[in-house]
Amino acid sequence: QVSLVESGGGSVQAGGSLTLSCTASGDTSSNRCMGWYRQAPGEKEQEGVAVIDRKGNINYADSVKGRFTLSKDNAKNTLHLEMNNLKPEDTATYYCAADQTGGWCYSAADSVLWPYYGQGTQVTVSS
Repeated sequence: QVSLVESGGGSVQAGGSLTLSCTASGDTSSNRCMGWYRQAPGEKEQEGVAVIDRKGNINYADSVKGRFTLSKDNAKNTLHLEMNNLKPEDTATYYCAADQTGGWCYSAADSVLWPYYGQGTQVTVSS
């Protein structure tokens, strides 16, 4: 079992930057995929944003490629999502997510199916 707590959300103007952080506790094995997904206001569908596998390979959604950077600090059990050049369409609740140990992930979309996720942190981008 792993618990995830997000922080770092907020409100910014378009073009601004935010960095989200996720701290894991419990079973903090690095032998698992982790990442972020988001859910926009009023939307039923969730969108995978970025994932990192247990070898450190990272995959991004096309919508954030070149603007967002995912990083992981195994020593501190933290995951960071640096978001630059934010757009109003990035407005959403962002969730940190983690898979079971031993799995692989090849697409940001995988993150919405994982069993572990946090409470979410709100990001609002105004035009």
